[in-house]
Amino acid sequence: MSQPVRFAIVGAGWRAEFFLRLAAAAPDRLEAVALLARSDESAERIERSWDVPVVRTLDDLLAAEPEFVIASVTWPAMPGLVTELVERGAHVLAETPPAPDAAGLRSLWEAVGSSRRVQVAEQYMLMPGHAARLEVVRSGALGAVGGVQISSTHLYHATSMIRTFLDAGMAEATVSARTFAAPLVDPLTPAGWSDDVTPAERTTTIATIDFGDGRMGLYDFVDNQWWNPILSRRIVVRGSHGELADDIVRRFEGTEVITSPITYRRTGIDLNLEGNDVVSAAFEGRVVYRNPWVGTRLSEDDIAVASLLEQTGQWARGDGAEPYPLAEACQDHLLGLAIGESARTGTDVKVTRDVWS
Repeated sequence: MSQPVRFAIVGAGWRAEFFLRLAAAAPDRLEAVALLARSDESAERIERSWDVPVVRTLDDLLAAEPEFVIASVTWPAMPGLVTELVERGAHVLAETPPAPDAAGLRSLWEAVGSSRRVQVAEQYMLMPGHAARLEVVRSGALGAVGGVQISSTHLYHATSMIRTFLDAGMAEATVSARTFAAPLVDPLTPAGWSDDVTPAERTTTIATIDFGDGRMGLYDFVDNQWWNPILSRRIVVRGSHGELADDIVRRFEGTEVITSPITYRRTGIDLNLEGNDVVSAAFEGRVVYRNPWVGTRLSEDDIAVASLLEQTGQWARGDGAEPYPLAEACQDHLLGLAIGESARTGTDVKVTRDVWS
């Protein structure tokens, strides 16, 4: 892009600082033009830590002329803020989820759905590994995909991945979930490393999502799985002619079974002096992913969020597709809510077509 994407942020919490950090890492492509902080303490902290103008009113935020505004506030506050921003003519990138419950999702959609001014900050499918896997799946290497198993992240993030790999769209679904508790060592949390390594009870949630037409998702999540370093993250995509398990593809072609890895070019290893970067991913001699942020030394999750910010800017300028529109976010959160409901009640939950479908 010829000019950096200009965005503003409402909110000064942990997630807001992710966006500020990315703007600082790639100032030629991302520019945070203002941040709205409600409290004196938050304003002082942001001003001290980041080179970004801090404002105290929405009028002042919009006066900075951002191309879009990131709504990074609490779940209960999100629908009202998104609605107000849209009414004032802003393009919006809302944090996940855009509303706390099904009723909130429907009310938000009725208020702003037709505006087509709202995207949601779902970045997982833009991570290098998942983007590479999706390209392999869409190449037809596995045949017709019927099953996706995700043990990585929780609820709406996982359902987004499942729907994308299955190409399930807004299909109706039947959700069946159960929970199991067992002791687990949990040494790392968002607050940092813990000195207490005594096993404590943690809950595992297992759910199946039946989309019909032979398409099924399996959800497997353990409390704090994002952070706990002894827990792995796994993905399986199963098709009619092959299966992808993490970064290994086994498939049937002609009369042979072929096993091929997805391989990654990473710099900064051993005597390589190019700096730490994920450069690209390849499958059977073809590049299936190129990192658009080489040189920034971003982590894989940061690469995904930076890509989402840039794509949102292109969309706001009218130069690109919607990266993750409100309807998709509503559907994924509705499926996540169904997982929670089924786990609580021990019964199947039917997810039918909704107002955004």
